[in-house]
Amino acid sequence: MKKVLSFSAMLMLGLLLSQLMPGLLTETNYEHTRHGIEILLGVCLAFIMINVGREFEVDKSNIKSYAKDYFVAMLAAGMPWLLIAMYYIFVLMPSEWWSQGAVWKESLLLSRFAAPTSAGILFTMLAAIGLQKSWIYKKIQVLAIFDDLDTILLMIPLQIAMIGMQWQMGVILVVVVVLLWIGWKKMSSYELRHDWKSLLVYSALVYGATYVVYILTDHFFGEEGSVHIEVLLPAFVLGMVMKHGHAASKADDRAASFISLLFMLLVGMSMPLIHMEEAPAQTGSVIATLPMLSWGSIALHVVMVSLLSNIGKLTPMLFYRDRSLKERLALSVGMFTRGEVGSGVIFIALGYHIGGPILLISVLTLVFNLILTGGFVMIVKRLALSCEKN
Repeated sequence: MKKVLSFSAMLMLGLLLSQLMPGLLTETNYEHTRHGIEILLGVCLAFIMINVGREFEVDKSNIKSYAKDYFVAMLAAGMPWLLIAMYYIFVLMPSEWWSQGAVWKESLLLSRFAAPTSAGILFTMLAAIGLQKSWIYKKIQVLAIFDDLDTILLMIPLQIAMIGMQWQMGVILVVVVVLLWIGWKKMSSYELRHDWKSLLVYSALVYGATYVVYILTDHFFGEEGSVHIEVLLPAFVLGMVMKHGHAASKADDRAASFISLLFMLLVGMSMPLIHMEEAPAQTGSVIATLPMLSWGSIALHVVMVSLLSNIGKLTPMLFYRDRSLKERLALSVGMFTRGEVGSGVIFIALGYHIGGPILLISVLTLVFNLILTGGFVMIVKRLALSCEKN
């Protein structure tokens, strides 16, 4: 629980620092600082996604048995995403915007933060309350990893929608197909060092490779022709091909927790300056031009978006009818936990200059959900114990 609350605190601290930095630093130093934050964020996100990939295990000899689980995970990731996207568009935006393609693209990209379950936080907390041997724990392991994978894969068409089907998107699609093929064919094949220092080096190399591709294409073809490969999939695939089953040391766990905390802090620090009274800045994003709302309105929307994001995660209750209603409810509530991958989606949205009140609502919703995570896990525990008694 301390870890979860620390995540929330780091995100809020980063948000506070993001509002203080422009006044404390010169314009040049501020730009350099933001650039450094972006690089550190990319490395931290790569580290997190390598660990998510290391948790991804599939029995290839029994692949058909996973079809239903992937479908359920896809729905559990898709329903919160679509509910929140529609809330953003039909509640927070003027009706004359509803038919604009740019509004839909930006809303669908940003609202994807609500899709992924935080596998790391969830597995740690369920193990801590002694549920490792339960059906709930075993099933939630599969669903949480699958909905992280679904989030990563769906970011690709969303990126295409944001940029348009230009030649560089063809390059990105080729890279994606090759990476997925390597990940599937070579899953858990390579005996690589897995201590935290090695993982950090791999993370820097993966992010560095994507950054070099961007710099070179930007140099030769300009900003419009640059190839920007998000670090999510390359890092995830690297984790997939590493041999699984290695127990992490206490030092590895501490380092992973520190990097996750640093990541949450940096995501908060990446937020643009919030103007409560001034006219919104022109950034190229449509939804960033929405005028800022009052803090009372923001709080109300945070509660509503949180409610919708968790209602959407209840879809597993409609499946696994051979299990009791309490077990299915416990499974669904366990999927409520959000964390690093959702923050990664917000980081990617920031790269497209998406801002304004909707971005702030998304960040605060993530914070609010993190604060509630301990309560979600205790509900799962009570439901699981009730099932055992019956």
